[in-house]
Amino acid sequence: MLTINKLRCDSAIDYAALEMKKYLRMMMPEGGEIEIFYNPEAKDGFRLGLLEDFGLPFEGKDAKLDDVLHIETDTQGGILAGSNPRSVLFSVYRYLRENGCRWLYPGIDGDYVPMQDIVPVSYHKAADHRYRGFCDEGHSSQTNMLECIEYYAKLELNVFNLEFFNPIVYYNHYYNHEQNETHRMPEPVTEEQVLQWRRMCEVELGKRGFNITGIGHGWTGRAMGFQENPGGPPLGEGDFEKLTEEQRSCIAMLGGERKPYSGRLNYSQLCMSNPLVQEKMSDAVVDFAKNHQNYTRISFALADGNKNFCECPECKKMRPADWRNIILNKIDEKLTKAGLDTKIGFSMYVDTLFAPEHIKLNNPDRFVMSYCPITRDYTTSITEDTPVPELPEYIYNGWKAPTTEEGYALLKKWQECFSGDYFCYDYHFWRVQYRDPSGYYLAKRIYEDVRSLKVMGMVGMLEDGSQRSAFPNGFPVYIYAETLMNRDCDFEAVRADYFEHIYGKDWQQVDAILRNVSEAFDFEYMQGLRSERPEFTQYYAPSRVPRLNLVHDFAAQLRYRFQAHKVMPYRVQTVSWRLLNRYSEWLDWMADITVLKAQGRDWEAKEVAVKFAQDFGKYELELERYYDHGLCHYHTTGGFCAVYSNRAQVIFE
Repeated sequence: MLTINKLRCDSAIDYAALEMKKYLRMMMPEGGEIEIFYNPEAKDGFRLGLLEDFGLPFEGKDAKLDDVLHIETDTQGGILAGSNPRSVLFSVYRYLRENGCRWLYPGIDGDYVPMQDIVPVSYHKAADHRYRGFCDEGHSSQTNMLECIEYYAKLELNVFNLEFFNPIVYYNHYYNHEQNETHRMPEPVTEEQVLQWRRMCEVELGKRGFNITGIGHGWTGRAMGFQENPGGPPLGEGDFEKLTEEQRSCIAMLGGERKPYSGRLNYSQLCMSNPLVQEKMSDAVVDFAKNHQNYTRISFALADGNKNFCECPECKKMRPADWRNIILNKIDEKLTKAGLDTKIGFSMYVDTLFAPEHIKLNNPDRFVMSYCPITRDYTTSITEDTPVPELPEYIYNGWKAPTTEEGYALLKKWQECFSGDYFCYDYHFWRVQYRDPSGYYLAKRIYEDVRSLKVMGMVGMLEDGSQRSAFPNGFPVYIYAETLMNRDCDFEAVRADYFEHIYGKDWQQVDAILRNVSEAFDFEYMQGLRSERPEFTQYYAPSRVPRLNLVHDFAAQLRYRFQAHKVMPYRVQTVSWRLLNRYSEWLDWMADITVLKAQGRDWEAKEVAVKFAQDFGKYELELERYYDHGLCHYHTTGGFCAVYSNRAQVIFE
């Protein structure tokens, strides 16, 4: 009989023991009961504890943030240790991986668990990046959120950023079944329900030892008593007049008057030179920190608008980043006075991509910077050979969207004035994923981007993207997590391992087809960079039509091969081949839309995109764990199929 001994009491170690027992019982279903004990003095059986419990060294800098895994076992037991309780859980998952288990996408159908005896494992690894995680975005169901929390832990991600005070906008995207009302009746949820779900997510994250972070945008509303949730409805007639004189006086001045930007208070900046604004915003953060001490870091972001900062004479004396630093220093002072060690995150994002010129942070150790390259084009990654260009010109409320390389130059400038941790907050799993219908190019770009972090002086990455990003498979998420843990992992080796487990012995057939799909669409073309008449449209390229029409052949090949793979030895493989069958239909739609764009028939392309959303929506319930139909629809009709094509130019210039 096997035993699992916990050397410490902690929720993550308790959970690690239960997970280890569950999967070992699945691997050896007739191997007898596995007992779990709390026994700090245990000398045999499997022993779960911290590195220090076994006299093992810790090579990191901060045991709460830096994950170190250590495994030394034989067939009867041994050591599974970590630098913190979360790392012990990761050691269990890595031990199971070394014994043949794989977690290929969220949900029980994503588990690959072989039936076999266990083998000895010797493994030691310090994570190559301190921050490895996700942020909620897209169209979220609570079931999917909970499954992703479970899944990300299995991939050894250690941070989850819970965006907004109440993310009802994400939930209602899903529960209202936007763009799919024909097939699914709207079932909106209340703010109270979503708040309960948020607390449930916090508990599930805490149980696994995640570093919980949030809030991001919304502090302008929280501080001034506006609607807090970005993405909420615009103001109704007379709503602005209902605000108090004090509230109106705090809104940014634009064009000589103080009024909501685009009719939305939550996209409206405040008059940051106003002492009342500075006090109210800093007080709001401190009050939240006092009541949410389960958060490792609180993200302090300004309104999610850009080029709409206050143009009053006082505010224009400094850049937005300078005024924000004044508020950040006040937050630090008040947190210190309250005896709280909560970290505060702040962002290089749109206007604050440009570094401050006058005000520095007094206590850099309090803060963590997120670099948000939202205007990049995803066709290149930064390498050791990338030249640093000249800084783009800063014009108050009039700057131009920086390129990938210009963003790097802006980051280097920030690093001259802030010495704390930097991580990248990127958007691979937002709308850009639908510009790579194969997922192959995206996975390789993610791999290269994670490898870029060290070059750029950053210690991790969080993805702002949909939790439903496993269509046609979850390899982009998988390689993202694996490269964050092990920067020097081999892309092709990890891909071969993933595909063999998810598709079985004929995995190379799928691999070849997806590579062909990637070449046919060509990511640079899908990004609007290979137009044959840019003055006409970014996607006009008739010469590409024959290549794009080949996609129908590739889709037909998938359907043909599916016939021989309807039932596979493992459930995950059966589900994955059925996903490919649905994916083949999706490919036909994407090919038709893209061919019309290449021919310059933009309005017809949009009509087909609308028909696609209406027709393919019938599969949404079947595919919802893997595929974000609403977010895809926003891409096809509102981005790619709009008469204008480059999102960065439309929104940021």
